[in-house]
Amino acid sequence: MIEFNYETDFKLNDEARVGFWITDVISKEGFKLEEVNYVFCDDAYLHRLNVEFLNHDTLTDIISFDYCVGHMIQGDIFISVERVKDNAKDYETDFNEELRRVVVHGILHYCGYKDKSKEDAQLMREKENLYLELYNSYVN
Repeated sequence: MIEFNYETDFKLNDEARVGFWITDVISKEGFKLEEVNYVFCDDAYLHRLNVEFLNHDTLTDIISFDYCVGHMIQGDIFISVERVKDNAKDYETDFNEELRRVVVHGILHYCGYKDKSKEDAQLMREKENLYLELYNSYVN
C-alpha cells in the first residue's frame, strides 16, 4: 500500500498514477511492496526532522526512514516541496519531473541503491532516469 500525506498546501494531482508507477518500480527491482508513506511538507517541517532524527542542521529535499525487512519494502518518505521547487529551478527542469525524481529516489534507496560515492550516484541517476521514462510511458 502506498499512502500520500500532506503537511503543506501542495497535493499530487496524479496519486493513482504515481502509486501504480512506484509499485511497478518496486516489482521491477525484485522487491515486494508492504507499505510506503509519502509525506509532502515544507522546508521547516523537514528541517526539524533532519535535526531531531539525523543530527543534520541542513535543508534537504528528502528524508527516508527505512523499515524494510528482506525484500519487503516499507518506510516513510518525507519530501520538502519547497526544496524540490528550488532544485527544479536550479537544474532548469520541470517541477513535476524533479518531484518524480525525488519520489523514486527514496524508493531506490529502499531497493539498496546508494548515492554517496561518485559511482553509486551515477548508478542512482541512471536508475532514476530509467524509471522516469517508465512513468512517462504510461497513458494518462
